[in-house]
Amino acid sequence: MPSFWEKIQVSGQDMDLYASIPSGSGPFPAVLVIHPAGGVAEFTQGIADKLAGEGYAAVCPDLFHRITDPNLTDGIAKAGSLKDPEVIADVNATVDFMLAHSAIDSQRIGITGFCMGGRITWLAAAVNPNFKAAAPYYGGNLMVIRGDAEKSPFELASGINCPILFHFGEIDANPSQDDMRVLDDELTKLGKPHQFFVYPHADHAFADHTGARYHRESAEVSWPRTLDFFAAHLKGVPASG
Repeated sequence: MPSFWEKIQVSGQDMDLYASIPSGSGPFPAVLVIHPAGGVAEFTQGIADKLAGEGYAAVCPDLFHRITDPNLTDGIAKAGSLKDPEVIADVNATVDFMLAHSAIDSQRIGITGFCMGGRITWLAAAVNPNFKAAAPYYGGNLMVIRGDAEKSPFELASGINCPILFHFGEIDANPSQDDMRVLDDELTKLGKPHQFFVYPHADHAFADHTGARYHRESAEVSWPRTLDFFAAHLKGVPASG
């Protein structure tokens, strides 16, 4: 199972990608993985490697590539500094890389993301038509506009044209349970296929085994659901259970 780093160009700037490709001959279904505030570090690379082990080519763009201030080291502050139009450009450039890659089936691309990556997963699904499935993990701030965008990700929900599988921690404050109900109502109103799962006693970042809020039971239940979801929509495998 080969993994590697690649550089691509976005608006004249270099952006690093981490990619993990299954062994064997492709083309493979693929998943774009959006990192949390910790960047493309151990947790994100581990998600990509696990997806490759399940038969998906996984690609993780470094969305912090524009941040050059040496004093801006806190992940939460970095995440808050991202601008939606630039993030969209990064996602679109990554999708273009995936569409052109010989190991990737361009008709079977999904997306997942964690924390800030969960928010961006929703945003990306709303603006890029190439995704066939989207699985956000505890994406907060969906009603917030960042940068000089005209609309929030929530306000762009009508553009989502793929099924959504959203994982929420029960005691998470952002997204809260009230936020979840608003999101659920909006997708229902728009007729967008979606499944929402709530994990008891789980907080934000419950899936990240490298963080203080890791909740093992929730992580171990949510991941097979994500794999079943991608198998159904990217491999054509009937969902189990």
